[in-house]
Parts: sequence; structure tokens; C-alpha cells
Amino acid sequence: MYSMKKNKNGGFTLLELLIVIAIIAILSVALVIVLNPAETLKKARDAQRISDLSTLKTAIGLYLTSTATPYLGGIATNSTCRVTPGGTWTSSNRIFYSLPSATGITDATLDTGTGSAPASTQVATPSLTSGSGWIPINFDSLTSMGGSPISNLPVDPTNTIASTDSVSSITSASLLYRYACSVTPLTYEIDATLESAAYTSGTDNKEANDGGNNLNFYETGTNLLILGSGTDF
Repeated sequence: MYSMKKNKNGGFTLLELLIVIAIIAILSVALVIVLNPAETLKKARDAQRISDLSTLKTAIGLYLTSTATPYLGGIATNSTCRVTPGGTWTSSNRIFYSLPSATGITDATLDTGTGSAPASTQVATPSLTSGSGWIPINFDSLTSMGGSPISNLPVDPTNTIASTDSVSSITSASLLYRYACSVTPLTYEIDATLESAAYTSGTDNKEANDGGNNLNFYETGTNLLILGSGTDF
């Protein structure tokens, strides 16, 4: 083993300092490779997405069991829901997105639909729980529970349209939450795009093992056939 010896003046030689610097550099590179900070951040965001969708599922479950006449498609309507989970999208049907905007997505082929059916719905303030947020359920109406079971509707940690997409062409590359419902039976689905290798490959592939029909999204809800199986968002 190399043994560093102090010179007669009590310091280190230039060679010794270079060796120490080289060792530190190698260890730093190895540490970055092992930790992979970019992947760590992606995994943390994915964990938040999974937690958010679980929170929303719990809140909607409380709403459905505490309301005599529940509405999943608006404050007092289910007209924006599909008639059946696998039925044809109509012009009155909607997919709701967490992306804040009062104007919205113009993609005319959402979820492999055609001719702007279904249409997208977005709101300027997506976190509202009054039915005016990005999920059109009036959680505030649960007076028997003292109001909404959640303080705000969570949105995707990134909540942006991917650089490869645009408002006229949305795919699973965009990091957004989306929601849709059906009337018969009265059910719903919420999806998210995961981005980390840890949760999109291998034995812990959340998108493949969530029980849904789409390998491009992490799906949750009471019916995972409402939204289709393609990459179109």
C-alpha cells in the first residue's frame, strides 16, 4: 500500500496531492453513478404521483358512499361521463386534466377519439375541491363530514406538456394527471405518467401491474377501462 510521507518541511509533495485529488475524483464519479441523482428525483416524483392518486381515490370513495345522488361529471351532472366504460366517445364527453388553463388542450384525437370527441376540460385553478377544480366533483358538498375530505386536489409534481408534445397533440410523454368517468356503471379512472426506471420496468413496473388496460400510464379508480390503451393522452 502506498504510504504518504511528509517532506522535511512537514507538508505533502505535489505527487502525493495529485494522488489524493485523483482518488477523490474517482470516488465522486463512482458516487454519482451509484446514486444517479436524476433517477432519484424521478423516483421521488413518481412516489408523489402514486400517493396523490391514492389520496384522490380515497376522497372520491368517501364522496360516493356519503352522497345520496353522486355526480362524477360535474357539480350536478354526469353528462360529461362516457355512457359505458368501453363505449364510443361522444361530443359531450370530457377528459379532465390537471394542467392549469382556462383555454385548454385542442388535441382532436384524445384517447384515440375522433373529431374532438372526447374534448378536454381544464380550469385555471385546478386545486379547488368545490367541483370547479380539475376533477369536477363537489367534495365541499359533504356537509355530513364537515366538508371536503381533502384540503385541495393534488396535481402532477411537474404538471407540464412535454417538449415533444403540444396542446394540439398530447401523448403519454406529458406529465399530467387525467380523469374520466362513466355512467353505467357510475365509475371513474385517474391516470398519471410515471418517469423513473424503477417504477416503469422490472418487477416493480407500476404501469404494467396496476390492473389497467394501458401500459403507458399508472391507472387507478373503480373502472380502469374508461380510458383507452393507446399512447394518445
